[in-house]
Amino acid sequence: MRRPSRLWVAAFVTAALFFPLRNALAEQAAPALTVSLTTPAQRDWPETVPASGWLKPWQEAVIASETSGLRITDVLVDVGSVVTEGQTLVRLSQESVLADLRKQEAAVATAKASLSKAKANADRARQLQPSGALSDEKIVEYLADEQTATASLASEEAALDSEKIKLAQTTITAVDDGLITSRSADLGAVVSAGTELFRMVRQQRIEWQAEVSARYLPRISEGLSVRIDGADDTVIEGKVRLVGPSVSTDTSRAIVYVALPADMRPRTGLYVTGNIELQTSPALTVPETAIVFRDGISYLFTTGEDQRVQRVRVETGRRNNGEVEIVSGIDRSSTVVISGGAFLSDNDLVKIAEKN
Repeated sequence: MRRPSRLWVAAFVTAALFFPLRNALAEQAAPALTVSLTTPAQRDWPETVPASGWLKPWQEAVIASETSGLRITDVLVDVGSVVTEGQTLVRLSQESVLADLRKQEAAVATAKASLSKAKANADRARQLQPSGALSDEKIVEYLADEQTATASLASEEAALDSEKIKLAQTTITAVDDGLITSRSADLGAVVSAGTELFRMVRQQRIEWQAEVSARYLPRISEGLSVRIDGADDTVIEGKVRLVGPSVSTDTSRAIVYVALPADMRPRTGLYVTGNIELQTSPALTVPETAIVFRDGISYLFTTGEDQRVQRVRVETGRRNNGEVEIVSGIDRSSTVVISGGAFLSDNDLVKIAEKN
């Protein structure tokens, strides 16, 4: 049998080595992912101070009884009622107060009659004094009786005014416009002076009492804008109303009181977070989708002319409207992969779909 020539053997070996190498090179040259690119944007963003705290009433009003020993006969509002200043909230029994009022009116009438009699005697004494028809002792007595009757009438009239005040106190009204947040008034209960019946939020005004690190206090002042992350992903715009005068010795944090818009009435008692906006400064930003987190470190993928990506470690800063500030790691000339970085590795070949 004729053996193959050495030439044929060499050709076969070369082909066997070439085709796997070509396939490996083809696989290596295939793009790992199709990506969109962008360049960092220069924005003017305000510096922000992170804060967190409770939504609480601007001011609370306590509505209590000013009299005692009377029974509640009507409760006209409940928790959640919106009331106006002077609106009747509770009525107390009036029978005993009305009886005392009538009794005092009779006492005033008696005092007026006594004063009329004393005044008549005093006037007659003053007329007869020059003639000597009455003794000096009697004249002094009549004049003294007039003064006593005048003082007695004034005392009885003051007592009558007191009874009228007690009658007015049987109708308990709202001290201001607001929202009733608690009720302890029960029908039939006998109240005592100072008993709390209702608690209300004055003007329905809610504020955010934000806790802020003490190191930020020198830069926070009244009137600064505030963005609060409310419930249901809503954003509430507010203004700094007051910076607390003291710092907690336990947490080294101070309270900043933030006024909310008049038409915003979130529920009190919610714990929310937000940011206090300070001065505006430049920020180099990229979309948040471009950031890749690995082992707690932030990275971006940038590309060059060879369409290969390089993983770059970056330091992030402020965030706003879906963008994040890049403090260090890239500059404005960099070309950044917008999304899909989680599926890339350093030096991967990519196909560029578009550039924003």
